[in-house]
Amino acid sequence: MAPADPPPRVPGQRPGGTGAPGLHARSAAAPDDPALLDLAALEERARGLLPPAVVDYYAGGAEGEITLAEATGAWRAWRLRPRVLRGGPPVQLSTRLLGSDVRTPIGIAPWAYQSLAHPDGERGSARGAAAVGALMTVSTSASAALAEVAAAEPHAPKWFQLYRRHSPAYTDDLARRAGQAGYRALVLTVDLPVLGLRLRDVANRMALPTGFPLGNAPPPGTPAAPTPEWTFDDISRFAGLSGLPVVVKGVLRGDDAARCVQAGAAAVWVSTHGGRQADPVVSSAAALPEIADAVGDEVEVYADGGIRSGSDALTALALGATAVFVARPVIWGLATGGAEGVADVLGGLSAQLAHTMALCGLSDVRSVPRDTVASAR
Repeated sequence: MAPADPPPRVPGQRPGGTGAPGLHARSAAAPDDPALLDLAALEERARGLLPPAVVDYYAGGAEGEITLAEATGAWRAWRLRPRVLRGGPPVQLSTRLLGSDVRTPIGIAPWAYQSLAHPDGERGSARGAAAVGALMTVSTSASAALAEVAAAEPHAPKWFQLYRRHSPAYTDDLARRAGQAGYRALVLTVDLPVLGLRLRDVANRMALPTGFPLGNAPPPGTPAAPTPEWTFDDISRFAGLSGLPVVVKGVLRGDDAARCVQAGAAAVWVSTHGGRQADPVVSSAAALPEIADAVGDEVEVYADGGIRSGSDALTALALGATAVFVARPVIWGLATGGAEGVADVLGGLSAQLAHTMALCGLSDVRSVPRDTVASAR
């Protein structure tokens, strides 16, 4: 009689109750069976720990949530085409993102108000990312100040995401401070000219608790000022202010991507903002090949939106991404296990990626051919 399969491993929950080892110097491709990473069970645990309105804030999308619902399935519209007789493990997951060395091409996308999920907030996410050598993108709407998050793991690479939500002078100051604090890139989020219609938040009358920390907000009493629209000219302007390479996030068209590059972008980031802005829009999986073709080898290309497995990540790499980013799985990991939960999610997805690459006869995330995937149709 065959032995029973081990139960699925939920990030933040250690087998046998023996406690978690230290976070430092962990491998992105952990030796645990990657199939044991159960993101559905993780989300279910997180839902049991968080208030319903907070769950809806993190889990919800805009309008009819069509973009949100289609995101993961869009990656599954492609099929892997394994190569044979090409050798096997080890698989090289390490790569460079805008000159920064990382041990995995799976990083953390920016997401706001992380102290709603766990008291450690962004500091916990920073420690979890650093433990597996992943890159973290810190939101303008973080609950901890950008310098505090940078200091949580000062040697680990981080990018700072910038919204067009404060006065021009204050936004410019945030860009300067990001450069001074040691961030490696500035990520301009350009798909938010106005806030998406997030109906769950409206129904819940979602509001931050009284006294909730807003780490990068202007000091109390600062007069509001009109915020002008950004243009392509702002790409090079912010690069000059911050002294950092600029990534343009929220691009879904090849012609826009090409214009961003012409205007000085160091990278473009294919993103639907987690399905929280215009709805329905083309999925990241559908937009990525067009954008990768439009920019060629001039700049790096990143993608997020519905990536929930190593095979999803490999599909994105084959379609032209240099790296991929996740948010909601990290949210649930932080909620259930703090920094350890974040490290488990990123490490588990990275282990799945390495496992799938080995099955497909691939050895290096820096050279995944386009013909690794084909349309499922």
